[in-house]
Amino acid sequence: MPNEQDALFASVDALLDQAAAPDSLPAPAERKRLREAGGLSQDQVAKALSVRRETITSWESGRTEPRQPKRAAYIRLLEGLAERFPAERTAPAQVPAPAAEPVPIAEPARAAEPAPERAPVRAAEPSPVPARPARPAPSSMSPRRPANGRSNATSTARTAVPSTPARKTAAPDVAARKPAADPAAPTAAAPDPRFAHGPLAVLDGDGTAYCVDGLVLDCPARSVAALVDWALTEAKLGAPRLHRHGKDADPLVVITAAAAERFGLPSTLEDRRGLRLPADHKVITQLARAKWQLTRRGFGPWPRVYRPAQNGRRRCVQLAILPWGALDARSWGDTDQLSPAELARVLGAYATRVITPRGSTAVCGLELMTALRPPTRAVKDESTGSWISGPNPGALTEPLDPAPPEAPAEHPVVAARYPRHHERTPDQVLDEEAYDWFRPLTDEECARGYTYGVGIDVNMAFAAAANRLTVGTGPATHVQAPEFDAKLPGSWLVDLSHVEIDPRLPNPFTPKGNRPTGPGWYATSTVAYAVELGARVRPSEAYVRYEHGAYLDAWYTRLRDAYMATMADLGVSTGMPDADFLDAMARHKDADPGQAAVLSAIKSSVKGGIGKLRERPQGIGYKYGERWPALERPTWSPHIRAELIGKARSNMHRKMARLASVGLFPVAVLSDCAVYLSHGPSPLDFLPYTDDGKPLPGGFRLGVSPGMVKHEGTQEFLWVAAMTEDEQTNPARHIKGTDAAAGGE
Repeated sequence: MPNEQDALFASVDALLDQAAAPDSLPAPAERKRLREAGGLSQDQVAKALSVRRETITSWESGRTEPRQPKRAAYIRLLEGLAERFPAERTAPAQVPAPAAEPVPIAEPARAAEPAPERAPVRAAEPSPVPARPARPAPSSMSPRRPANGRSNATSTARTAVPSTPARKTAAPDVAARKPAADPAAPTAAAPDPRFAHGPLAVLDGDGTAYCVDGLVLDCPARSVAALVDWALTEAKLGAPRLHRHGKDADPLVVITAAAAERFGLPSTLEDRRGLRLPADHKVITQLARAKWQLTRRGFGPWPRVYRPAQNGRRRCVQLAILPWGALDARSWGDTDQLSPAELARVLGAYATRVITPRGSTAVCGLELMTALRPPTRAVKDESTGSWISGPNPGALTEPLDPAPPEAPAEHPVVAARYPRHHERTPDQVLDEEAYDWFRPLTDEECARGYTYGVGIDVNMAFAAAANRLTVGTGPATHVQAPEFDAKLPGSWLVDLSHVEIDPRLPNPFTPKGNRPTGPGWYATSTVAYAVELGARVRPSEAYVRYEHGAYLDAWYTRLRDAYMATMADLGVSTGMPDADFLDAMARHKDADPGQAAVLSAIKSSVKGGIGKLRERPQGIGYKYGERWPALERPTWSPHIRAELIGKARSNMHRKMARLASVGLFPVAVLSDCAVYLSHGPSPLDFLPYTDDGKPLPGGFRLGVSPGMVKHEGTQEFLWVAAMTEDEQTNPARHIKGTDAAAGGE
């Protein structure tokens, strides 16, 4: 049966198409107003319409007019914005942001969706702290539990939590950013009344629910089943979809240790292997009695409780059980030890800037891809005239088997070709991994009197590699003796052993930095870099994907904006002089421990999300050669991971080669960290600058933006020498005094 909601949305889109008449352009000033009301920058509109930003400026000033087919597409955008932001609406307050690009504003609730149940309307008292302009106090209130513990029906639901020293006055989703290309600051979008209380709540043992922006609600639930009902009705929690073909974010309720006791949940899970409550536990029984269901992973640290959708309306709540380890310390630090109010601030910042958490940061990183590029949309069935669910162009729409060299060893495709313990050679397997390389010091380096080894680390290296990266979105096609095409993503069997690389640099074609010994499989990114270095490449065969696109662009943009906004909150912004940047980086984690945890979670979401693209089988019950659950996801795409890592490694090598051109060679590289010998302890002591004081073009540049570098750590020269000569250990792994891998880096 077709999804009624999708059908309604598709009908609206059809009307927008019809409205795009050649003579229906609004006045130039109105074009600018509509764009700003939607929170869109000129760069975003220009990218969507495949024009330059200056073209949008000309259209908004009336100097020029768009021509077909750009005109119809531009009108479609303006008509859609006009529906949501009519001229007579009072303009919301502008977002105060030195922003590079506005935070993507999710769409408001659609008229086709039924409104959620409302709590009884109560008289609201003025909030002691002014409410955030972008989210006015709702008319439907739940009573706030006063300090004396007695219920007070006249207490407002929008009571501010007493501020902590680390609290910012700005709302979590108002991000400080680099200067925007468009000098006009965008205006905030109208709040969605369905989610008036924000994306999540942290529940304490006395029934107090702490939300974002200092909002406090009273939760009367005494059971998990009642809690789910409350979260879906009067709590008004959730977040609007990030893409018009996507789904709204489900409410998240974080259950503290005290709240777990209130609901009869154990302090620890006895099933340490399965990490879930037994099926006969009373909480599971209560949920079943109330007609609630659980997903296949059961009631564990991140349980999802739901009922089947009705009339296109989702009925699902995400829970996070803190005493069961829902917030992994490797990603979130000690946030599970924060007060409920402070934890709501931290998780709210992540939810607003990235996505509402629904599992580990790796899960969130992968879910963000789907939220920004939904696999399906409503399409019209020409034979019946009805609207049905169909694939969304440019997205990963269905599970696909990888090409044989792209598959991990356990995959059925590999099991059918090789014996179980066969170790595949480079001409049988695609091995695109991050660098783990170091070399012994040369006699010349030992004689130069160096006193330090200094590590520099590329900011968000893998996210930066995702920017404008073309990846395959369809099945692989096997071709023999193809001509290499750098615009065609795929895996190529080619011999790159003849490419000459200075031995003081890692070879760019292997993770260990060793020279290839013969033909091997490489992603398009790696082969394209070989061509850039002047190599003649003659692939003997390839698996190419003719369906492709910049699938990760929106993912990169949102994570970049989240990272930059959080760094700005921590006192590190673009345009800082190099010395000031290094000083700010040295103390940024102490500026606000909560925001430092958000930063860690954002970076973990990048690396974890990429890792999930090639998730291996888990659990002792798995048998070699069988399929495992991750293979049924459209986002299980090891070729995308390989393409991205190949580009990140090439980017790293390109910058190292540029420094090598002026006589600077790394002694060790681990993933996105490179170690150089130096006469001083700072990156400023060895990074090359031009005569006018600017960083060497094409080399490493200090700064906060993704792709730029920061100081990773410094050790004495003799320590570096001992690591490379005697211990045979990569110095980059320990350059800041700890094991980088153990720290999740």
